[in-house]
Amino acid sequence: MKELVEVIAKALVDNPDEVTVDEKQEGRNITISLHVADSDMGKVIGKQGRIAKAIRTVVKAANDDGKQRVDVEIG
Repeated sequence: MKELVEVIAKALVDNPDEVTVDEKQEGRNITISLHVADSDMGKVIGKQGRIAKAIRTVVKAANDDGKQRVDVEIG
C-alpha cells in the first residue's frame, strides 16, 4: 500500500524528491501518512479534495483481503 501511494503522489507533484510516505499498523487498522512539499499540497488534495478522495478510493480498492481498514492521511 505504501508503494502505491508513493507512486501516485510522485506522479502528481513538481518535487517528487520531497514525497515521504509512512505506514503504521495498529491491529486491524493501517494508517498511511503522505507528506509532500508545501507548494505541492494543492496538487495532491485537488479542487474540493477530489484528488485526495481518489487516492483514498484507489488504496481501499487495492486492499486485497478486506479485513484491514486502510486510512490515508495527507499532511
